[in-house]
Amino acid sequence: MRVDLNSDLGESFGRWVLGDDDAMLDLVTSANVACGFHAGDPSTLRRTCAVAATCGVVVGAQVGYRDLAGFGRRFIDVEPGQLADDVIYQIGALDGMCRASGTAVRYVKPHGALYNAVVHHEAQAEAVVAAVLAYDPSLPVLGLPGSALLRAADAAGLRTVQEFFVDRGYTPDATLVPRSEPGALLHDPDEVTARLLRMINDGVVKAVDGSDVRVSAESACVHGDSPGAVAMAAAVRAGLDHAGVEVAPFAREQAG
Repeated sequence: MRVDLNSDLGESFGRWVLGDDDAMLDLVTSANVACGFHAGDPSTLRRTCAVAATCGVVVGAQVGYRDLAGFGRRFIDVEPGQLADDVIYQIGALDGMCRASGTAVRYVKPHGALYNAVVHHEAQAEAVVAAVLAYDPSLPVLGLPGSALLRAADAAGLRTVQEFFVDRGYTPDATLVPRSEPGALLHDPDEVTARLLRMINDGVVKAVDGSDVRVSAESACVHGDSPGAVAMAAAVRAGLDHAGVEVAPFAREQAG
């Protein structure tokens, strides 16, 4: 058994500090690093990439809407061509910080509202895929199983990686419970560790209505900006180690 453990990092901005990136980078194997559109200033991004490189953590570009004020959690009806250009711009910006730090962007994951939009929004999903194809078609795309994004990426010949959210609630149709609704966020480290192990072993997760939903994933996300994030990530990592699950990145570690 093997799984990648990822987290959203590099989201501080100026004097506004969010999360403990250094502690999380000691626990995860992949870092979804902000690219400056929804969060992250240049110095934060470069430092996060440098620490990730030192820790042997693979860096992915977490691309989002141009929405610093809303932390990228508000849907924006961006024209697909513009969205593709925005995504290329973000990947390139982060890749520059990576290369100055001895690493490189190794995959792409949408953030926040864009992540949720491309579950069903075909045009925006295809725009993200078009951006990855234009920048580097060897980059895997990380997303929700069954999403329009992964379907479009697969059709385009990109490597697709299915993701499971350790600390988020699931609906009966295997999508994420909106953050505004009850059951969206989970806070018990033992509970989230148990549900991750059940997903790995049995391919199911309990939805908010109590039903079992089929879910399989190659990478598991534990959020770095939630209260108690480090303690939760540490508990999850310890639980995986105790269960004999190998924790390793799905993408290459070394810069080309």
